[in-house]
Amino acid sequence: MKYYLDEDLSPKIAEILRKKGVDTISAHDIGMIQISDREQLEYAAENGRCLVTRNRDDFIALTVQFFNEHRRHSGLLVVPYSFPGDRFSIIANAVAKHASNHPSGMESYAVDFLKS
Repeated sequence: MKYYLDEDLSPKIAEILRKKGVDTISAHDIGMIQISDREQLEYAAENGRCLVTRNRDDFIALTVQFFNEHRRHSGLLVVPYSFPGDRFSIIANAVAKHASNHPSGMESYAVDFLKS
């Protein structure tokens, strides 16, 4: 499972995940800051990465658009606001658990919500 963290999540989460052996990059790591949500999702899809974000509504709407347009999509993982944004280890541990439950990745257009 490969992940791409949207810019609304700290790059520290990606660092923690990489130390745990989870293939993760952050929008911050590669300079993809202040670009559109569509471009973020396109980047994730083109690179076979599940997009991880807190921005639920916009990315679910984009997922539906990508489906309707038959565009590539590698899954969406939403981090609910019940996860404090400054608790990087808690978020990283939950993403790592998600990765272990989906070793082959998510289905195209799948939307999942991070669980504690």
